[in-house]
Amino acid sequence: MEPSEVQRALEAGRSTASALGLRVDDGVVVHNSNRIAVRLTPCDVLARVAPLAHQAGAEFEVEVGRRLAEAGCPVEELEPRVEPRVYVRDGFAITLWTYYEAVPSQDVAPAEFAQTLERHHTGMRQTDLTAPHFTDRVAEAQWLVDNRAQTPELDDTGRKLLSNTLRGLRRAIVDRGAPEQLLHGEPHAGNLLNTKRGLLFIDLETCCRGPVEFDIAHAPEEVSEHYPAVNRELLRECRVLMRAMVTAWRWDRDDQLPDGRYWGVEGLNQVRVALDRFGMDVAD
Repeated sequence: MEPSEVQRALEAGRSTASALGLRVDDGVVVHNSNRIAVRLTPCDVLARVAPLAHQAGAEFEVEVGRRLAEAGCPVEELEPRVEPRVYVRDGFAITLWTYYEAVPSQDVAPAEFAQTLERHHTGMRQTDLTAPHFTDRVAEAQWLVDNRAQTPELDDTGRKLLSNTLRGLRRAIVDRGAPEQLLHGEPHAGNLLNTKRGLLFIDLETCCRGPVEFDIAHAPEEVSEHYPAVNRELLRECRVLMRAMVTAWRWDRDDQLPDGRYWGVEGLNQVRVALDRFGMDVAD
């Protein structure tokens, strides 16, 4: 979120929580990307505040969070003292979640990460929730790559590389016909909190359907060694596809991730190296 918007968003989060009867003396931004996450104290609530254009995504995340918590999945929970819904204030969509204090200086072992992800997948299989297919997310990345006005700084060589990779690997993964289920969508290390309650997945708006390998591809490589019955060839394809998707998002002119252009260039290099390493032919 642009600096000029952050203070307005912060105040919208504070005001919303206060109006609901929660005590708010202070608010600190703990994460800023296309939306901000604000820790409100002393009520210890995490407010996620996004531009109103993202209201539908916020509503989806609230429903996902509610349903997965009911299924016993290891996920962050909505704030129990208020109604679980999206609140609209001053042009922002606000959702309120439980704030979890992270356990300091404790790295998550790959085996523990894998066990938590497997438990998450088990709970998700018990949840009857309508969600996009992973190919819908690939299509969003493909649209960015194909839309020069939206990705003006992406050169023709990089554009062709990403377009061919997204299209070719999407087709290859679907053609495998692997079993599919509800997924987190982006269960990377940044979306896994180590708390006193144990490991919890956060940022649930990326929930989608697909093979579990698509989820595992987002985790550190060592994690896959501890996840049972992984299709290694499918996982390799999903890893490269995931890298191409993330790289496409970094070239979006509206992307607000810090150092986004650096990671866009680095992502192109990583995609090239991975395609060569695994001998994947994605040319038209």
